[in-house]
Amino acid sequence: MKHKKIVFVCTGNTCRSPMAEAVLKEELKKRKIRWYSVSSAGLRAEDGAPMSTNSRLALREAGICVPDAFRARRLTPKMISEAYAVVCMTEEQAKRLQGAPNVTSLYALAGREIPDPYGQSAEVYRATLRAITECMPSVIRRLCME
Repeated sequence: MKHKKIVFVCTGNTCRSPMAEAVLKEELKKRKIRWYSVSSAGLRAEDGAPMSTNSRLALREAGICVPDAFRARRLTPKMISEAYAVVCMTEEQAKRLQGAPNVTSLYALAGREIPDPYGQSAEVYRATLRAITECMPSVIRRLCME
């Protein structure tokens, strides 16, 4: 069976979407849910940029695996067309990708937008990670991943 692809999207692919990617991978592993591959991308990402230090810190503190090799990448039409679901951090980002039937947002799936923590304190990143983590059970349920 071919893996269904889930792509999380934010602006720069260095903060929110890589955290969402890591959280969903961890949650799928815990639940022993297979047949999904999870990645992330950014609407205005600088290809090759590293994950933000505070994103990495928040994930590590939460005991979530952080791949050292992570590098930001810009969302492409091919990524969208190959994905089972493209999940944006905000409704505004999802609107920018309107027209693709597989594009949605965390708000549509879990009733919550995830504001950009870029450049803020480690505590803001921790709060962002908590918000993303709280959304994942709804994401899994609403995308019929179980």
